[in-house]
Amino acid sequence: MRARLTFALTMLILPTLTSATAPACTANSGSAIPAVVELYTSEGCDSCPPADRWFGSLKEQAARGKVVPLAFHLDYWDYLGWKDRFADPAFGARQREAASRGGANVVYTPQVLFEGRDFQQWRRTSPEKLSASGLGKPARAELRVTAMPAGAQQLQVNIAGKTLQGARAAEAYVALFENGLSSDVKAGENKGVVLYHDFVVRRWLGPFAFNAGALSLAQTIDLPADAVFGRSGVAVIAVDERGSAMQALALSLRDCGG
Repeated sequence: MRARLTFALTMLILPTLTSATAPACTANSGSAIPAVVELYTSEGCDSCPPADRWFGSLKEQAARGKVVPLAFHLDYWDYLGWKDRFADPAFGARQREAASRGGANVVYTPQVLFEGRDFQQWRRTSPEKLSASGLGKPARAELRVTAMPAGAQQLQVNIAGKTLQGARAAEAYVALFENGLSSDVKAGENKGVVLYHDFVVRRWLGPFAFNAGALSLAQTIDLPADAVFGRSGVAVIAVDERGSAMQALALSLRDCGG
């Protein structure tokens, strides 16, 4: 009787333990640097939806680790009557800094930066051609990312990295991004239009400096209240002192619990 009772209690406890222990996901960088593509966009800009759609077409190449796309929404068109809920003033500062570093004379929307350079050819560039043109550059750093839920709307991210021989000083940036977003725009230039977005940066953290060529980072990230864990991801970009990518890595959170 005691043995049967112990077995019964064990069967009742096991499902509870299983559901309470969320799986962790891990991604490791490869020997080459994937193409880093940044889109600067706004829901208040009527010329941005075609760029948003083009950015969404990068999903397959992103899933294969060929590109790391990140869409930064800007707030400087909010005055036209529609407030972009994904925008952050810090993203405008990043656009100005990144564009200047890449040799661009102006910032605008939609603006695409491909490997740090102003890329106006995006309209005529297929995802396959884009990823192929960014391949072949040997990595100058290694990255490993592990992520798992840490509580209600929280994510625990552990990042390990090291620079490779010949690499100079390095630092890393971390992005929490989300796919499958939409907005029914009620005012401004896109009034009456439903907009769809992918790779939207919801949190942007850094820079985190490599110490003696090594990076060891444990970070708890608060997800926005409306963010869906299963359609989110984490991206890490390691850059040198000039801002050039030394390595990049993205991890989908779809199968990481939560």
